[in-house]
Amino acid sequence: MIAFSHYKALLKLGLPIVIGQLGMIVLGFADTLMIGHHSTEGLAAASFVNNMFNLVIIFATGFSYGLTPIVGRLFGSGDKKSVGCTLKNALWANGLMGILLTALMTLLYANLHRLGQPEELLPLMRPYYLVLLASLIPAMLFNAFKQFADGITDTQTPMWLLIGGNALNILGNWMLIYGHLGFPEMGLLGAGIATLSSRIIILLVFIGIFLVSKRYHIYRTGFLQGKLNKPDFLQLNKLGWPVALQMGMETASFSLATIMVGWLGAMALAAHQVMLTIGQLGYMMYYGMAAAVAVRVSNFHGQKDTEAVHHASSAGFHLILLMAVMVSVPLFLLRHQIGGWFTDNAEVTLMVASLIIPFIIYQFGDGMQCNYSNALRGIADVKPVMHIAFIAYFVISLPAGYLFGFVFDWGLTGIWLSFPFGLTSAGLMFWLRFRKQIRKIWQ
Repeated sequence: MIAFSHYKALLKLGLPIVIGQLGMIVLGFADTLMIGHHSTEGLAAASFVNNMFNLVIIFATGFSYGLTPIVGRLFGSGDKKSVGCTLKNALWANGLMGILLTALMTLLYANLHRLGQPEELLPLMRPYYLVLLASLIPAMLFNAFKQFADGITDTQTPMWLLIGGNALNILGNWMLIYGHLGFPEMGLLGAGIATLSSRIIILLVFIGIFLVSKRYHIYRTGFLQGKLNKPDFLQLNKLGWPVALQMGMETASFSLATIMVGWLGAMALAAHQVMLTIGQLGYMMYYGMAAAVAVRVSNFHGQKDTEAVHHASSAGFHLILLMAVMVSVPLFLLRHQIGGWFTDNAEVTLMVASLIIPFIIYQFGDGMQCNYSNALRGIADVKPVMHIAFIAYFVISLPAGYLFGFVFDWGLTGIWLSFPFGLTSAGLMFWLRFRKQIRKIWQ
């Protein structure tokens, strides 16, 4: 039986992460609402560009997650100065990754017109794309600081920064999308500029906190005294790349599905964007709690307490399942109204209502894969996660999406029916791998 203390500790650690993630959800909702009510064309253009960048941002976040098991293990064993040195190397690793991703996304930008999207949306897509491109490196550096703070169990600082940054972003949207307070009406481009500005500001504030906070003194000493070194850099890459590829492939399955949705036209693309915005609600909440699981598991792994590792992962899954129910029930009851929150277009609203059921179906699998992929991250067993992700999302989910959507001619609903297959198979494989590794450690 799992002790109540595990649930309590996970909630204490995880709720600030979840709240910070929910702030990002509120931002996503606000972006989609504001853009959707400005123009349906802007909403459709945002759908495509956001999905391309969501892929990159989540890949980058996954790479930064390689820092968590290292920091968690060092923190759990009491070696706090080494944590600061690891952060220094992580900032360099994340910065270089940011440069690489910026270069790759620049190549994609040059080929936007070749991806089969509606021709009339390209003039809206291009400037919005470039502004989001400029925000990649600040986002990656912030991620490094966030994973450091989470790893030392200081989840409240990133939470407040994310909430503040999202509030600034929403205010910027209001000013720049619609042209308030003397600013020009910029539509979709205004939303992009607001995002860039908020990402730069919260990075600078986090740097300031790290430099002056008493809580970070011992880590700051390790940061200043520590040197960039090959072993730390290689370790961060060894742990970061598999997680990045796992999370990237999951997101890529949704992004490639977005390309398929684009073949169905602008209305389907707009409905898809609304549902992806809603889908982020569950995903971000689950990943917030799962991040706490990774921290707890890594701390116990550093203490060599295998039983606590097992109990922490199980407690995390129970809490995530509770979240899944809390998300699914109100969405089911409000399925006919949700689309109207984002757009005045009746066709889009009807499409959104039809997608709520497949969305609810995949919540169990999504919660399971979030929890156990992070539990594996906590014990630094990350190499298998990318192989599992490839099978689940590229061998199972994407072919199923094409089969259901175009061969069976079920359209947008068919594409969305493929997601439960990919996410649930991933969750089951992650769980089996974690259980196998725990048994091996116990022996």
